[in-house]
Amino acid sequence: MEAVATVEPTTLQPRMANPAYAVPGAMPALMELGKAVSGAGVPPSTLELVHIRASQINGCGVCLVQHPRIAKRRGETDERLWAIAGWRDAPYFDPAERAALALAEAVTRLDDRAEAVPDAIWDEATRHYDEQQLGALVLSIALVNLWNRLNTTTRQVAGQAW
Repeated sequence: MEAVATVEPTTLQPRMANPAYAVPGAMPALMELGKAVSGAGVPPSTLELVHIRASQINGCGVCLVQHPRIAKRRGETDERLWAIAGWRDAPYFDPAERAALALAEAVTRLDDRAEAVPDAIWDEATRHYDEQQLGALVLSIALVNLWNRLNTTTRQVAGQAW
């Protein structure tokens, strides 16, 4: 049996500063993309739901602390936040949110199936969102996946300000 590498919970030190700060111009560019996405007509609550779901899949502690806080400030309920990982079996999400969550899962798990984003998932999303909103959803999901990868790769510590 092959040994599995583990990270000791007492070693909560980032490997480096967040790369978005280490590379000149990167943080402002990412922030501008976030602003563009947030102004494209997708409800802010839906964007937070997909951010949380992608972050759950990717195991990004930083985003799993940050995005529920943002969602709570915007009026999100505890029940909905607690149920995001089990959204298919929870009664708290409307059809548009379910389509966005399914899209978030597919875009986050690109290699989990032969067709990365199956037509059925895409078609359901198109029933609830226009082209601009779909573009915003795809960009937002991609952006949170980028943040997840930056944070987990460099072991950014959840709950700490950059």
